[in-house]
Amino acid sequence: MSNDVAELARRAREASRDLALATRTAKDAALLAMADAVEGRADDVLTANAADVRRAEEAGTEAHLVDRLRLTQDRVSAMADGLRDLARLPDPVGEVVRGSTLANGLELRQVRVPFGVVGMIYEGRPNVTVDAAGICLKSGNAALLRGSSSAEQSNAALVAILRDAVAGAGLSADVVQLVPTHSRETVKELMRARGLVDVLVPRGGAGLIQSVVEESTVPVIETGVGNCHVYVDAAADLDMALAIVLNAKTDRTSVCNAAESLLVHADIADVFLPRVVPALAAAGVVVHGDERFLACDGVVAATDDDFAREYLSSDISAAVVPDIDAALAHIRRYSTGHTEAIVTGDQAAARRFVAEVDAAAVLVNASTRFTDGGEFGFGAEIGISTQKLHARGPMGLPEMTSTKYVVIGDGHVR
Repeated sequence: MSNDVAELARRAREASRDLALATRTAKDAALLAMADAVEGRADDVLTANAADVRRAEEAGTEAHLVDRLRLTQDRVSAMADGLRDLARLPDPVGEVVRGSTLANGLELRQVRVPFGVVGMIYEGRPNVTVDAAGICLKSGNAALLRGSSSAEQSNAALVAILRDAVAGAGLSADVVQLVPTHSRETVKELMRARGLVDVLVPRGGAGLIQSVVEESTVPVIETGVGNCHVYVDAAADLDMALAIVLNAKTDRTSVCNAAESLLVHADIADVFLPRVVPALAAAGVVVHGDERFLACDGVVAATDDDFAREYLSSDISAAVVPDIDAALAHIRRYSTGHTEAIVTGDQAAARRFVAEVDAAAVLVNASTRFTDGGEFGFGAEIGISTQKLHARGPMGLPEMTSTKYVVIGDGHVR
């Protein structure tokens, strides 16, 4: 391991010990100071970000990736507001998950404790820098942040601001550190820092996540890509279905909870397709459809790869299915286990969909865009987990803790 990464990890480890003992008052004061600093120095952030965006555009980066990279005044303000929301949330550290007095008189409590040092490896979006730093601090963890080289100047500006604010609030600045992006080796070194880093959270495309999961010696909480489906059932209110499909696909195309596939029950296809396809086209969405969808103007033929893709762009795959059985089979085949939605007025169909779909979030009569830590009331999320161990779905403060058992006796021996 290079001296750079090893030294950062050692400093994070030292800082995490003090942070684990910090009171909620101290942590919340730091979060509020971070929020004020990010907003107060927004010009510095936007100037750095403009340089990253300009470099990305000159390199021919795809538009949806540039959108993930770009910051605006509103997005900077949203990051600051996310930190303030975190300060208002309960502190998970010390929470008693369960407790009892055993038959022999021993008092048993399971309490939440920080992981210690959390490493984040992520692509593009500089807002992850602030979200991760804030949620790690509130949950008592030091954060080692390894963003992508595409956001190098944005992340450097943000971390400098955050560190100044944390130090000014009386905590160690080393609870927030940026791992250099000058070499891809720093990613591998972070993945191999077992003993110094307690857990890694990768956040980005399928290639990044797979690489971290397969190569890391540090335990990994897997966040997954989002090939999210909206299934419009035979019993759907079609006005509602149209609004949900449009919101799920077009509200923000470059995020993991955007809809990437549309399934429509055959019984309503003749009525719904002439409504939904032009509406999507008017919003700039290209529909990659099966034979039934190809009867509509502007639709291009879908391939098997199209149905499996997370587009993160103004594209959506679409198919007509004969019944809910076929819809469920399609989702089982192509789902990434992130978010799946059904639009229906049939409670039996809704119950069956919820019971049979294997995903971190299953929505009934609501847009996939609601799968989000902020929307769930968790504050800024650190990612959306598609694994089944420890954490699944949007990861808020409790998911960034472990637990330990506290056993209190009075001279008990076994």
